[in-house]
Amino acid sequence: MSTRMKIVGILTARPGKASELGAFLSAMRIRSRAEPGNLRWDIWRDKANPDRFVLDELYADKAAVAAHRDAAHFKDYAAKIGDLADRTPITLDPVEVD
Repeated sequence: MSTRMKIVGILTARPGKASELGAFLSAMRIRSRAEPGNLRWDIWRDKANPDRFVLDELYADKAAVAAHRDAAHFKDYAAKIGDLADRTPITLDPVEVD
């Protein structure tokens, strides 16, 4: 079984904040992708609701997630994201599927 860790974040921009949220996430993407244990950090935008963004993150293991959460750019994200969006993070374990 894989030790990879997947995180999906659903973010809905606060009124009038969608552009600012998009720019903020784009900067976060660049820094997060540079982390050694990061395997994927993609941003998706909901076609039905342009105020909603989905983050698709994949890490090598739990240690990589811990390092991500300890990084200065994540701490900055955690401090600012509440002003920009409502956020629902989902942490997933891999499941063998036939």
